[in-house]
Amino acid sequence: MNESLLATLADGVWHSGEALAVIAGITRAGLAKRVDKLRELGLDVEARQGLGYRLAQPLERLDAASLQDAAPSGLRVAVVDSTDSTNRQLLDAPAAEDPQALFAEYQTAGRGRRGRVWRSPYGANVYLSLAWSFAAWPPQLTALPLSVGVACARALRDAGLARAQIKWPNDLWVDRRKLGGILIEHRGEAGGACRVVVGIGINVAMSGAQADGIDQAWISLDEALAAKASRNALAAALLQRLHAVLSRFEHEGFAPFAAEWNALDLTRDQPVRISGTAPIDGIARGVDEIGALIIDGADGERRAVHSGDVSLRLA
Repeated sequence: MNESLLATLADGVWHSGEALAVIAGITRAGLAKRVDKLRELGLDVEARQGLGYRLAQPLERLDAASLQDAAPSGLRVAVVDSTDSTNRQLLDAPAAEDPQALFAEYQTAGRGRRGRVWRSPYGANVYLSLAWSFAAWPPQLTALPLSVGVACARALRDAGLARAQIKWPNDLWVDRRKLGGILIEHRGEAGGACRVVVGIGINVAMSGAQADGIDQAWISLDEALAAKASRNALAAALLQRLHAVLSRFEHEGFAPFAAEWNALDLTRDQPVRISGTAPIDGIARGVDEIGALIIDGADGERRAVHSGDVSLRLA
């Protein structure tokens, strides 16, 4: 990527092709190829004869130094321009450096739960993974995604969005549309040490063109706020809120977050369908102490459903 070209286009205003070619130190033909490369990264670059090129919206890149300054003491923070998956990178990183956080401007192989592809256009959203080592396997580890959801909702409130909700087990929703998701992967053996990598993706400034192909209703933080959101401010809030929740979860489990999670529960007392090997229709009744979803089934039976390989949909 040509840094000078991207830095010039970041303001979102029109720049002539001639001026951009001079700034980038390339020919006009070379400029067209560089613009194509930017589009391959998911950047929405507009071109118009007589005006030149511009990004469809201004680009706020993440500032590694300011994020490290904002991070709680002892948390290492890095920002990379591009990677396959922030979760994958931290799973392979030395545990001795935990806690450590990694942001990426762009992911080539972002992943969601159950192997779903996570769209990661350049600089449009927040893609974060945080690795944390527990000295011992937490007894309520299955409830960790719910606790992380609470941390994310707190960070969104810090960013000005008070109406985010959590859809069990790991999605952030606003106005019945998906704003973000959580993917937690862990390594270790029961009874011993446990290492988790908490992956978070939150839509911040993603455009319709960048979201092409997403097969569910979605919303960006910009749209939810009806104002331009700061990616750096949200990223800093996530670091602070996640560190606080993980520190407390290590010693107290899900209990300190249960009431807040229930207040944020999108599906409580709503008709839902659980899909999996044996689909279940019923009414969602919140979660138990280990994060299982309580369902009053249409057959009159109450069940505790564990996330595993199932998905939840509102009826």
